[in-house]
Amino acid sequence: MEQLKQLLRQIHGKGYKAYKNIKGQYQFPGFTLNIDHVQGDPFAAPSRISITVPMRHAGFSEELWESTDSNPIRRIALEDFLARALKHTIHKTIKGCRGSGCSGIITIETSGQQILIRNAMIVTAQSIEARIVMGLPADGRRVAGIQAQQMFYDELPIIIEKALYAKNLSVADIQTHLNTAEDQDALRHQLKQHKLVAFIANGANLPRSSGIDDTPLATGAITFQSPPSLQQTIQLPHAGTITGMGIPEGITLIVGGGFHGKSTLLHALEHGPYNHIPGDGREQVASRDSAVKVRAEDGRAISNVNISPFIDRLPFGRNTQQFSTENASGSTSQAANIIEALECGAELLLIDEDTSATNFMIRDERMQALVSHDKEPITPLVFRIRELYEKHGVSTVIVMGGSGDYFDIADTTIMMDAYQPKDVTQEARSLVRGLSAQLSGQLNNLPPFQRTTTRKPGMESLNPSRKNRDVSIDAKDLNTLFYGTHRIDLSQVEQLIDIGQTRCIGLMIHYYANHYADSAPSLAEGLKQLMLQAQCKNLDIFSPYKVGNLAMPRKYEIAAAINRIRNSDWNSEYSATP
Repeated sequence: MEQLKQLLRQIHGKGYKAYKNIKGQYQFPGFTLNIDHVQGDPFAAPSRISITVPMRHAGFSEELWESTDSNPIRRIALEDFLARALKHTIHKTIKGCRGSGCSGIITIETSGQQILIRNAMIVTAQSIEARIVMGLPADGRRVAGIQAQQMFYDELPIIIEKALYAKNLSVADIQTHLNTAEDQDALRHQLKQHKLVAFIANGANLPRSSGIDDTPLATGAITFQSPPSLQQTIQLPHAGTITGMGIPEGITLIVGGGFHGKSTLLHALEHGPYNHIPGDGREQVASRDSAVKVRAEDGRAISNVNISPFIDRLPFGRNTQQFSTENASGSTSQAANIIEALECGAELLLIDEDTSATNFMIRDERMQALVSHDKEPITPLVFRIRELYEKHGVSTVIVMGGSGDYFDIADTTIMMDAYQPKDVTQEARSLVRGLSAQLSGQLNNLPPFQRTTTRKPGMESLNPSRKNRDVSIDAKDLNTLFYGTHRIDLSQVEQLIDIGQTRCIGLMIHYYANHYADSAPSLAEGLKQLMLQAQCKNLDIFSPYKVGNLAMPRKYEIAAAINRIRNSDWNSEYSATP
């Protein structure tokens, strides 16, 4: 402890790089400080600091953090709570920016409305470790040692005591946070046994503040109420019996007029695979873990994807069983997005008509009469969606506002009316016009869906180096990943919710390349092994140095990033599944 103070006095007023001398470990009363990385310039990314508090000093009871290896949800929720508490305490305690560049900054990475697995806060039976970043203060480009001493000796101990010691936190708030997460996890795991793909509890607050603000709408929000015919009751460990709308397996349409809540409901289902913090309004909204939102994505790259179930008989005999393009159309991109999701094991597809290619979704009777089936290479989703469910167990929820063609094949139709759902399944069925029978003879000759594949990227595609330089992996923002020479656009991967996930995806692709790309028979199988490794260990195995800015992505978003690498070399073989 005194050693750090002495070092700061010695380097005060020297060139900023003199801060490098303080890197190391220091023992403070009640905690250990590790200065893991020192920034080289006051305008560079802040220094990385980690604080370790022994559990005997932190004082959290075992029931708060103890979890099984197969279901560590309580530990994950406690880590999330403590990180948020630390960030809140930082904002209330520190003086903030002082001096040049990032001087005086102290912060920790946390999630938004979701509870994600992160490596900013790590709880074990022995200790609590918090990983923060700190902008070491500068006067111009010289060390401001006196101000640094204030940060380390005056501010940091207060922050730690207030946020990482159980005696200074509300036990009731901690229990609520953990119990809420555990209930959501239990709800999601019960969906399959109830033959549901999603559940929305009565009283849920689905509307968000804005398109760029995921917090709940504060005023004027209409809470959710299930129609009686779709109402389900589910028992949770802490909340007890809850009632709400269950969306059954099969094909579900969400219809209604504009601005009545169709997309709001679908957006809640998109985030249904994640747990939410108390007060979010969606704490009792859950979707299957394997729910994947698919959409049209003009201009994306596609590499060796078998889109023939939807697009076949292209002019000049172009192969669609191993289809590649650097500039996909709306229909080909949406077909590829569905096939790629199926390869990774998706059991629920979420689709919004507004972000879909019209010619991929439907083809009306008059267009069929004008353009004969043998002249049209696109088989719309409406003609194949029942096959996906009946033969492959893949359910679909579709927001549909402009076409009634899907009434013919829907199992459930929900109409949103002023943000309230109504079961209009029987009314929709009364309007059925026999569309599904129109192409029955022609559909028998279409290529089958083939979910088992050896499709995987070549090693050169996964090389993260830039020419002759070292590994280069960087997430500039939530939607942009730089991987070696590749710029991967993830802006249309709508279930990616945190920049920490984007950073982690880049590192996990590199890990996949080194450990599974050659040995695994397919991308899907390699990613399955990758996720098992991530769950058995922690996110640190993917980074070459200690950081606290990673969040766990799902395998579907990792696959989406790999699938969007341009100019990539892929191998693929497909075989039909029964």
